[in-house]
Amino acid sequence: MPPPKSAVNGVEYKIRPKVADAELNELFASAWEGHVERMFGPVLQQGLTYVCAYAGTRLVGFVNVAWDGGVHGFILDTTVHRDYQRRGIGTELVRQAAEVAAELGLAWLHVDCEAELEAFYRGCGFKQTKAGLLRLRNAEERA
Repeated sequence: MPPPKSAVNGVEYKIRPKVADAELNELFASAWEGHVERMFGPVLQQGLTYVCAYAGTRLVGFVNVAWDGGVHGFILDTTVHRDYQRRGIGTELVRQAAEVAAELGLAWLHVDCEAELEAFYRGCGFKQTKAGLLRLRNAEERA
């Protein structure tokens, strides 16, 4: 059975499509200054779900939902290509990711973000909470 799809404002959203590392690295490089190429495959295989947004055949958005194996999920890597930002794509990615996560049995969806993204996530329905963070190593030190 093919993954569910939906289109909103001319952008097609796909749940867990086959997506190449090269496509994701190109998307991330367009949206995040200083992006370092990485392998996404192992992360996506272990996660609960992810959603991709396409304009035609071009990958223009992505969000990943990691999970604890129980009822807690974690929004990671919400990314929209710089040429497609401010069109509601990020909000729709998060909305669809939350919908799928709920269907898969999650009770809680968490997100950690930089201060400049707090308003975006509040607009997606997230409430501000206190959390802690411990840096174990720099991202460049990945194995």
